[in-house]
Amino acid sequence: MSPTKTLIRNIHLYLGLASGLVIVFVCLTGSILAFEKEIDQAWHSEHYFVAPASTARLPLATLAAAVRTYKPKAKIAGIKVYADPTRTVEISLAGAGGPGKGAKGEGAAEGRKGRPAAESKPAGKEGAGKGKGKGDGGPRIYVNPYTAAIAGEVNPRDTFFHTVEQLHRGLVAGKIGKLVMGVSASIFLFILGTGLVLWWPATRKAMTQRLQVKWGSSWKRLNHDFHIVLGFYASLVLFIMALTGVGMSFEWVGEGINKLTNSPLKRPEPPVSTVVAGAAPFAADAVLALARQQAPGAVSYTLQLPKDPEGSMRVAMLPAGAITDGATNEVFLDQYSGKVISGQTYEQRPVGQRIRGLFKPVHTGAIFGWPTKVLALIFGLLGATFPITGTIMWLNRIRKNRKKQRTLQAV
Repeated sequence: MSPTKTLIRNIHLYLGLASGLVIVFVCLTGSILAFEKEIDQAWHSEHYFVAPASTARLPLATLAAAVRTYKPKAKIAGIKVYADPTRTVEISLAGAGGPGKGAKGEGAAEGRKGRPAAESKPAGKEGAGKGKGKGDGGPRIYVNPYTAAIAGEVNPRDTFFHTVEQLHRGLVAGKIGKLVMGVSASIFLFILGTGLVLWWPATRKAMTQRLQVKWGSSWKRLNHDFHIVLGFYASLVLFIMALTGVGMSFEWVGEGINKLTNSPLKRPEPPVSTVVAGAAPFAADAVLALARQQAPGAVSYTLQLPKDPEGSMRVAMLPAGAITDGATNEVFLDQYSGKVISGQTYEQRPVGQRIRGLFKPVHTGAIFGWPTKVLALIFGLLGATFPITGTIMWLNRIRKNRKKQRTLQAV
């Protein structure tokens, strides 16, 4: 082996040994998150699905009244309505509002936990109107749209998948944990790159050998092939996942993308409403009707209510066939007149914002639905095996070298 390849092999080896446990942990937790939405909807189907009735859906005002009865001290921050007649209506609260008072009716599910699907998040971090924030962190109430029965209550911060995501991103340890995960993802990029250099064969015959696992061989040979051959096939997908992981860990990546694409560093402040003394806010049902007129074929409509008298109402509409759940078109309405103040389609968003918005769906495999989620699951699990198989190869090499030395000494 040439001195250059020896150096590359040592870099590959020692980086792998230094970050192996972290890589195994990150890959395993990432694999769990690949089918987060599907698992949670199957696990807590009563939160998300109802039997469609022959009668029309109840007005949003009626559903909101049922939530206020269930949690009298709560303030409603947003409402999400699906076009699918089997889906519940999701009502996000601005605060904890105290414990529920025993929801009656079909589908009541007190005390059950489970993270809502990724698509069910409120309108986003931007907020609507002045005083926007990063989300109120309140619970989410699921309501039967035909009977107004409370189908369940979930606080996203208290769910299993939220905990797994926090562990995966190192957020349980704050900024230090996030930094460690970001550095580990960066190291993983170097490991994948050096591994590809070491894999690259010198001859066409060797190429064939490195593209096939020799089933039926000894366990040492199988371990070698699992690391070398499967490592090659998984390298591209894992490289993309590690690259997006770095992008989500370091703010300078997003800032750099914004500068390269001439995109604004911050989203503009939402427009304000014209305050009318004594005027009542525009009804949520009227807002939903306007949204359906603008996007009749949308999958869902998310109404984010204003936080103060001058705030505007934000409506996010997810088109059918959208590339991600975050690829919504949005409009801002005056909360008193219902007049459209401004609007923006997903395609009109700054390029930098759209690129950054793809980091998470690409990282988790949600970008193209089931096919990419399956890839993320499979290659995530494979990624967890490579530090193990690599360590075994290193230990076998050490034993082999020691055996040679003993043989030479004996001779």
